[in-house]
Amino acid sequence: MQSHDKQMPIMEHLIELRNRLTWAVLALFITFGVCYYFVEDIYGFLVRPLAEIMGPDRRMIYTALTEVFFTYVKVSFFAACFVSAPVFLGQIWAFVAPGLYKNERAAFMPFLFATPILFLMGGALVYYLIMPLAWKFFLSFEQAGGAANLAIQLEAKVGEYLSLVMKLIFAFGLCFQLPVLLTLMARAGIVTADGLARRRKYAIVIAFAFAAILTPPDLISQIGLGIPIIILYEISIIMARISERKRSKEDADEDDEDEGSETGDGEADAAPESGAAAVQKDSIDAQGEAAASYDDGQVSLDRPTDGEGQAKLSGPSHNDDGEDDFNNAR
Repeated sequence: MQSHDKQMPIMEHLIELRNRLTWAVLALFITFGVCYYFVEDIYGFLVRPLAEIMGPDRRMIYTALTEVFFTYVKVSFFAACFVSAPVFLGQIWAFVAPGLYKNERAAFMPFLFATPILFLMGGALVYYLIMPLAWKFFLSFEQAGGAANLAIQLEAKVGEYLSLVMKLIFAFGLCFQLPVLLTLMARAGIVTADGLARRRKYAIVIAFAFAAILTPPDLISQIGLGIPIIILYEISIIMARISERKRSKEDADEDDEDEGSETGDGEADAAPESGAAAVQKDSIDAQGEAAASYDDGQVSLDRPTDGEGQAKLSGPSHNDDGEDDFNNAR
């Protein structure tokens, strides 16, 4: 029974996690079906930057029978992941939030909304700015044919173009999560704003190296990704400073509350001690009065008074010798 009671909470958590993931996967499949229904429109949207530069008389090709089908499947899945991301994040948050304190939920809630917004900003930047510039650069290598040479003309493949676009969008969207990551690390105390500022020169080198790996081998896309990463790094330093100030303020408030509770406990402890001391003092006074009354009673019994109210000694008269007086006095 004891082992069963210990295993039940874990099983309940695993069952809840399974249910959350089931809803997330179900949302992914539903959005995948909807996106596949509009896959030609989605692919046309992704091809538009290249089509505007090449012109309406150009074409795209495919060299394998299944290339277009699997390309449409990839496009649908990519769009479904992007559309269903809020549902997935919401289910994960619903599973984690009950185990957090109120201040922790308030701290993580902005980042939950900032994550898809920053990813969308990164995708918009690469779609509306980087891709047109990069496609113009690549198309500048085309040459018209002449008597002495052959024409060089682009015949873009459907699958290769989609892979390149998805890689760029994913790279920019992932890099735009840098402020969220560094701010959370600052709140957890893993990094500090001063430490990030001191390592700025290393961050610049890493940013351009990362951009060179994720983007095509051209300066436009590499610089277009490296510069936003550096700007986001500076924004992360500012956010880390704000987070550190908030955390310092919260720690100071908690210390004040702890000191106030300790002071209240000390006063509460002092009050019973003073009451006990008062009771003890009253008891001592009562014992003193009882002793005094007892002594008076003894005097009244041992020493009867005469008619004038003075104490009358019993025993031999005052004319007896000193030994009798000493015995009477004793």
